[in-house]
Amino acid sequence: MKKQTHDLPGTDQEWKDVLTPEQYRVMREKGTEKAFSGTVTKKGEGGAYRCSACGQVLFLADAQFDSGSGWPSFDKAIDGAVRFERDSSGGEERTEVLCAHCNSHLGHVFDDGPEHTTGKRFCINAVCLD
Repeated sequence: MKKQTHDLPGTDQEWKDVLTPEQYRVMREKGTEKAFSGTVTKKGEGGAYRCSACGQVLFLADAQFDSGSGWPSFDKAIDGAVRFERDSSGGEERTEVLCAHCNSHLGHVFDDGPEHTTGKRFCINAVCLD
């Protein structure tokens, strides 16, 4: 991220001024980064992950697991930190995950996560996380 802000940008140009080009493509244009290209695909050790666009705390590191998918995976989000939308783009029916604070696209959630926890796999683009 180029700079941290708590006042949310209002225009596309303001978002472009705050985010890197790749963050803008993924978070504002609903893109997907290449698998295994991010730096947080392995389980973290304590702490939390924040939205790289607005700083909202999204996931605790304790909820992260290695799904082998090439993207950071979590079995749950912090209550109220994300919201969901139906996504039928690309010919498949999925559930999109967005930051509840700034409405940035983060990734998708699937029902193929660890059965011993929530059974969910939040598949999140690493570029969306700080």
